[in-house]
Amino acid sequence: MNKTTSTSPEEFTLADLCVLADLPVRTVRYYVQIGLVDKPYGETRAARYRTHHLEQLLLVKKWTAAGVSLDRIRELLHGEDPPVPAKPHAAGSIEVRSHLTVANGIEIVIEPGRAGLTPEQVREFVRSVMQAYADLVKKN
Repeated sequence: MNKTTSTSPEEFTLADLCVLADLPVRTVRYYVQIGLVDKPYGETRAARYRTHHLEQLLLVKKWTAAGVSLDRIRELLHGEDPPVPAKPHAAGSIEVRSHLTVANGIEIVIEPGRAGLTPEQVREFVRSVMQAYADLVKKN
């Protein structure tokens, strides 16, 4: 890198960072503003970004490309487990769904495969929902 664009191999100007992350300046500034990327060291034109800023940007870019919301990305960056992406529905695919009618006007649709539930877990879920509803009705 030349002297005008960076101060060291591990420090980047905003322009350098944008090139490395392949993101517009406006997007990077927005991500910093909303807390998805740490603030730079220094201010205005003297601001410098480091490798961890680039890593944060690349993670945000990867997750947004996968359809993860910015709110969820914020949660992930603060230590929550990454989401398990749902498989896209292919043309001609068949999916089994269970419809649980709790009461008139209350229905729950369960997709065990997508939810990662075993048949035993589905039965336990149904029992728990029905018991919760029965308890609620008893209170009134």
